[in-house]
Amino acid sequence: MNEDKFNELLGKVLGDVSGAIGLLMSYIGDQAGVYKILEEAGPCTHEELAEKSGIDARYLREWLSSNAALGYVDYNPDKDTFSLSPEQAAIFAHEGEPTCMQGFFQAVVSQYEAHETAVDVFKTGRGRAWSEHSSCCFCGTDRFFRPGYAANLVQSWIPALDGVEAKLKAGGKIADIGCGHGSSTVLLAQSYPNATVHGFDFHAPSIEEAKAKAKAAGVANVEFHTVAAKDFPGGDFDLACIFDALHDMGDPVGAAAHIKQSLKPDGTFMVVEPLAGDSLAENLNVLAAIFYGFSTTICVPTSKSQEVGLALGAQAGEKRLTQVLNEAGFGNVRRATETPTNMVLEARA
Repeated sequence: MNEDKFNELLGKVLGDVSGAIGLLMSYIGDQAGVYKILEEAGPCTHEELAEKSGIDARYLREWLSSNAALGYVDYNPDKDTFSLSPEQAAIFAHEGEPTCMQGFFQAVVSQYEAHETAVDVFKTGRGRAWSEHSSCCFCGTDRFFRPGYAANLVQSWIPALDGVEAKLKAGGKIADIGCGHGSSTVLLAQSYPNATVHGFDFHAPSIEEAKAKAKAAGVANVEFHTVAAKDFPGGDFDLACIFDALHDMGDPVGAAAHIKQSLKPDGTFMVVEPLAGDSLAENLNVLAAIFYGFSTTICVPTSKSQEVGLALGAQAGEKRLTQVLNEAGFGNVRRATETPTNMVLEARA
């Protein structure tokens, strides 16, 4: 054994352990609203923060100390005060902004919450239906992806598609397949009031949440249906979308083929997937490690629980995804644009 390599790896693992604890501390602070209160209060002692937050002072001292040791909050030893820098606040306190990581943290915590099921699935090789996950997983997933959609969907993704933006501004018909809690669906309805938007998902509780979200937003040009991707009703869609969900489907080829049949002859299928290279060697980085991890406990088991069970995984890559779309009958597939975390594929007949 090479002692230097061992110590290097040990240091990395210890950093990962501290990060795991830090993520849990972040989730606890988020759920208790402490980060927001600390940002509003400015530099303060743990007793002062306890008065403002209603959290036990002794617990706060320990929580703040962990955060300070991790660099998640700032500590002034001369005044014994804690505070959030603008950078820290952007990551931990600014809900709804693309910089906020709390949705990601919540999604990770959801996997620890159901770790016994994850171990059983891993050992037995069985599928794991989406409904077997905790509600924390659904909320965390929606919460993490929502700011990215808000920042990119209307501003850059749809404009990158050939001729689609003009159609939707004039009217048009949109299908959002695998819509989950409906954040993308509602955003489309708000952004294109002349269009009609249909959200489809096979998970009934998520559709109920999507309906509530649309009602709260006051959008009238949207409707939701609980139905599988291969069976959703309707036709003559100008645009069909799947956001970070094609790889979760048991039969993505069948779903894409059904989408092709539902589109107008000049319709467009937009597929948003996690950014990935076409080989493992290209994906040996921190972001891919996160996606592969979620894919182990969520994406592949969800696909295996369904018909066909192709199990693409969250790092399928553009080449494999293009093969799926080609098999479904889409002869023209291109990468329209990308972000640091997603690729956007445009598929046409």
